[in-house]
Parts: sequence; structure tokens; C-alpha cells
Amino acid sequence: MALLTVMAPVSDRRGYPSPLPRPRRLPPRGLDRRRAPSHHWRVTDPPSGTVTFLFTDIEGSTRLLQELGDEYASVLAGHRELLRAIFGEHGGYEVDTQGDAFVVAFARARDAVAAAADVQRATATDNIRVRIGIHSAEAIATDEGYVGLGVHRAARVCAAAHGGQVVLSQTTYVLLQETPLEGVELRDLGKHRLKDLMQAQRLYQLLVPNLEAEFPPLRSLGNRPTNLPLQPTALVGREREIDQVAGLLRQSDIRLVTLTGPGGTGKTRLAAQAAAELLDDFSDGVFFVGLAAVADPDLIVPTIAQTLGVREASVRSLPEALRDYVRERELLLVLDNFEHLLDGAPAVGELVADAGRVKVLATSRGALHLAAEHVYPDPPLDTPDGHLDVERLLRVESVALFVSRARAVRPAFTLTEENAPAVAGICKTLDGLPLALELAAARVTVLPPAALLDRLDDRFRLLTGGPRDAPVRHQALRTAIDWSYDLLAPGEQALFARLSVFAGTCTVEAAEDVLGEDAVEVLSSLIDKSLVRLEGTDQAPRFRMLRTIREYALERLHETGEEHSV
Repeated sequence: MALLTVMAPVSDRRGYPSPLPRPRRLPPRGLDRRRAPSHHWRVTDPPSGTVTFLFTDIEGSTRLLQELGDEYASVLAGHRELLRAIFGEHGGYEVDTQGDAFVVAFARARDAVAAAADVQRATATDNIRVRIGIHSAEAIATDEGYVGLGVHRAARVCAAAHGGQVVLSQTTYVLLQETPLEGVELRDLGKHRLKDLMQAQRLYQLLVPNLEAEFPPLRSLGNRPTNLPLQPTALVGREREIDQVAGLLRQSDIRLVTLTGPGGTGKTRLAAQAAAELLDDFSDGVFFVGLAAVADPDLIVPTIAQTLGVREASVRSLPEALRDYVRERELLLVLDNFEHLLDGAPAVGELVADAGRVKVLATSRGALHLAAEHVYPDPPLDTPDGHLDVERLLRVESVALFVSRARAVRPAFTLTEENAPAVAGICKTLDGLPLALELAAARVTVLPPAALLDRLDDRFRLLTGGPRDAPVRHQALRTAIDWSYDLLAPGEQALFARLSVFAGTCTVEAAEDVLGEDAVEVLSSLIDKSLVRLEGTDQAPRFRMLRTIREYALERLHETGEEHSV
């Protein structure tokens, strides 16, 4: 690893994920650190354009809480007071504070790095060890917070660091060329994949004289036992769902979680990201097992064994070897695309039951129906609620995804007052389904949003041509739903098509008029397979298809020639 002094220019990417809360101005420079800063600082405009984000986190905060007991609250209050004073001296803007962690924005990379160095100097003799991550990127400051993928990458950089360590992204390193910081050096740590599952990025360690300089390898994916796949694009939004899924799997009494949802809701991406957040919770690793290409349920166990590197021995069958391997290990298995292999689910249930520290996160269009299973329905992205303010729309997940993917194919694309109504209409019409939104966004190279919206009545013809390296079922909206339809029994297919006559929601009684005496059983099956949604209340349940799924079912009904008789 080399110490670096040469720097070069860089160009950042802009994205539009869910924002962080509205920033507030930190105390002015020169504030006495021994004084508690006021909590009524004058709110000013936060930095915008190229912003440098600094994340802090206390290493081993849970252990500290256990050791200090009631004293922890006062220690934490003092820690916050100290850090707020330091950030204020360097012109920082406090974006968020959660527990022992800070998020602070700086207009200049130099100021952020100087603040980080001062934090490590000030805490060097404390029992508190602070990890710090710094990343610079284009970000939009709105009335309620920052919008930009760079905010989330800064958090990933921080998560890779150790207590007492300051880690910088390459973009921050390059910006230091403009206003170099005296008295510190940077060490090239090489390229690392972070928990956002994107391409490896070069990271640097800040070296401060007379402070600790040697740390264990970064807590990056390359230094963990995992095979989580590289993702072609950044995840937009989904913070709430990631936290909820990870929270379920952290509960000691939950061993198996199944993400369910119709095709195109992003179950695989959500599962992979939730698994990445759990890398610290499973000491023996987090492993992704893709099942889409597996045709025989009897091959589930061999596929898991192959992923883990388990082989059959002369005295043990492969299932026995796998059970012996996992029995003493703390593992998370991500079993992706299980819906066509449901007859093999009991083998997974047996594996979980036999290995006390193994947990499973499965994705499927329908539940596995195992005793240990906890079903988590993966919802579509939030859609606009009627407002057309550009800043507010950028904080809506479906709009953020559409804009981000549109800019990937047409870099000059922006959300404006003129195209906002059409973009909002596209997101509503497509039900917030990530796959549909990505396919629609790819069309902005030839169709402006208003023209695109006008053509969504024929969405299955329009929304094709997905990435060639994507699974076939994700290269067109129709094929994504074909996959679910083909898993239905012939009788279910016919009744699924008949249910499309309801333009909105329907009651059980109305469904019985169309589906016959088996309506309750059919509705239960279609809900289980994520083709129908249960809404309303316990006293007055109602049933609805997403508009995209209903359009598909209507086409199927038309093929039967029953649309008029129904």
C-alpha cells in the first residue's frame, strides 16, 4: 500500500434515491468545544452541487452500552457535543443524527477531511472508537433533505471502516487536489466492493500524525465469506423494506423469511441488499443460491451444496454432507426464484430445522408453506399522491427510479415542471413496478414522457427490449407475467382471466358471481401467488389486481372469447 500525493480530476454520477432529512446549520467556527451547542441554530441553505458527506459511527456501541450501563447516556451526550463542535468549526451541516451516528454535509472536501482528522485526534484517548467514511458526489438539497446516490455510498464507505479509521472514496481523494490539506497523508487501500453491491471502488485511508495507522483489512465484501452477486445498477429507495427484512432475520425466533410478490417487483434485488446488510450478523458467511435455472425440485439440495463447496463423500450422501457442514456454522442462505420448485421446499425446511444457526431468505412469487416460514410481501414502489412539485416528486421512489434509469440512457434527462405530470402518470399507470419503470425509462431515447404515457395502454407491446444480460423473463414486461401465469393450473388460469372484468376492487360476493362457488379458494390461491391483492378491512375485505396484471389478464380473457359472456 502506497502513500499518495498525486491527484487527478473526476466526474461524479447523479442519482435520485430517497432523501435524508432536512439539514441544519452546525455551530459557527470557533465554538468552545466544552460548551454544549445550541439546538436552535439558524437554518440556512445547505451545500448543494458537489457535496462531501461525512458519516460517523461508534464501533462496538452495544458493548459500550453493556459496560457503562446508565452512564452510557451521559457519555453519548458528551460525544455528540464534542463532534458537533468540531463539525461546526469546519463549516459542516448536520444532516441527520441517529443514535451514536452523524451524517454531516460539507461544501468542500478539504473541510470534511479536516473535521475527520480533528474527530480522531479528539477521541484518540477515549474508550470510544469512531469509524468515519467520506464520499463526495452530486446531490440535490430539497426542503426535506438530500437526494442523491452519493449519500448512500458515503454510508457504505463508513461501514467498511474500523473504529479509529477514516476512509475516503476516490472522488473525495481527487477533490482534495483543489485545496490540499496539510499535515495528513492518504494511503491507497486498493479497490473494494461495498455493501451497495456495485462495482469495486478505490478507497483511501487518512493518515494523521501520531494516531493509529494500522488496521485490519477493510470490512468490504472482498474480505467477507460471501458470493453476493454484483449488481448492474444502484438500488433506488427500499430503505424501509431493507430494514424490515433484515430486522426479521435478526430475530432469534425467525429462521426463514420469504419475499413474495409478482414478477418485476424487485424481489431479487431487495433480498440481495438485505443480505448485504446482514454480513456482520453471520460469521460464516452469506451465500446467494440462484434457482431460476433449476428445473427439478430434487436438485435444490445439490445446488445449495455446490454453492457452499460441499461434496458427496464415500460414507455420506450429499444431503448428509450438507447437513453436517451447516450444522455448526452461522450462515444465511439466499434462495432466489423458488416459485417453480415448491415441491422441494420441505428439504429446505429440514435443513433449517437441523442447523440451529442457519437462516434462509427466499424469494418466490408464492409462499413456500413451511412451518418455520415468515412471509414478507414485497410491495411495489411508492407512487405519486397527486402533487406535481418537482422536489417532492424526486423523493417518491417510483419517480426517483424512473428518472435515474432515464438518465442512464439519456444523460440530459431531468425532471421538470413541464414533464412532471407525465412522469407521475407513468409511475401511477405502471403501479410502481420496478421492472416496468425501468423498461419504460429506456424508451425516453425516442419518446418524451408525455408520448410514452399516451402509449401505455399497449404497455406489453411497448415495454420490451430489456438489457441483453438480464434474465429472459426480465427483458419484457409480458414475459415477467407469463412466468407467473404459466405456474397456474389450467383451471386457475381461466378463473384468473375472468377476474379481470373488475376494473377496481371487488367483494367476495361479486367475485363469486364471476368465479362460481370456488371463488374463495381461487382468490386465496391468486393472493398466495401474488396475482391478486387483499385490501379493505377485516370487516369488509376487497380484492384487486394491479393494473398491469389486470391488463395481462384481460388479454388472456379475450383469447378465450369469454369477455362478453362474463
